[in-house]
Amino acid sequence: MSGSSRTRRSQALVGLGLYGYLALTLLFPVIVIALWAFYDPAVGWFPPDIVPRAFSLSAWREVLADRNILPSAALSLFVSVVVTLLTGALAFPTAWALARFPFRLKRAVEVFILAPVIVPGIVVAVSLGEIFFRFGLASTVLGVILVQVVGTLPFMIRILTATLEGIPNELILAARTLGAPPLVAVRRIALPLAWPGFAAGGLLTFIASFEEFEKSFMVGAPKVRTLAVQLWSYLGGDILVLPTAAVVTFILLTPMLVIFVIAERFGKDDVMAAGLGKL
Repeated sequence: MSGSSRTRRSQALVGLGLYGYLALTLLFPVIVIALWAFYDPAVGWFPPDIVPRAFSLSAWREVLADRNILPSAALSLFVSVVVTLLTGALAFPTAWALARFPFRLKRAVEVFILAPVIVPGIVVAVSLGEIFFRFGLASTVLGVILVQVVGTLPFMIRILTATLEGIPNELILAARTLGAPPLVAVRRIALPLAWPGFAAGGLLTFIASFEEFEKSFMVGAPKVRTLAVQLWSYLGGDILVLPTAAVVTFILLTPMLVIFVIAERFGKDDVMAAGLGKL
């Protein structure tokens, strides 16, 4: 067997493995969720049937009949957009310092930044909930936004830091040599070149904010109910109601799929890969 034939065979096996992994982790679960969301509870779905014998929209009617669903969805979209913008604005100065300025204990600072991710989410939610309550931020939209920013900042800082490290320092020095002040050089050179990191980090931040539950529940409940908090109440309490849970999953999944489709349609592949590859 020639070398080119072995290469093509290896590429085919790798491609087959990747497609198989994609089908197993994404396509197959989505199909199962769809079947549970649209099956008819009056008829039932029992083994050995692979697919339900009848379909119905009863589970969807039950969830969508709640008048709080649309306000919660609008609130979640608003909070996610604000959290994404605020996270990007707060992350850039820290990422710039980590990428450009060597200093002692730099590794310790990086570990400290990742602390909200390392510590279990429920621990962070409980501790921050107590602090926010003392400052009067509990049960407020501002409190929910700020507590979500705590969880999204580490990812955005990490992505932006790696992205800024890839920008040639000669470009900044050239701008300074031509008379540009430091802030102007950063604004005119670094910010445009860092937009792949902003795009990738913003995408992950929006998704993480939209489906965030623990911190939003601990700080916002009972007055501020995002879509994730509202929809978790449909999971049946101590008993998991699979049709309702499937509808909940679909509602939470839809905005994520829309975002990825938009990013794939309007964003360049190399740009998104460059940003996401920095994580």
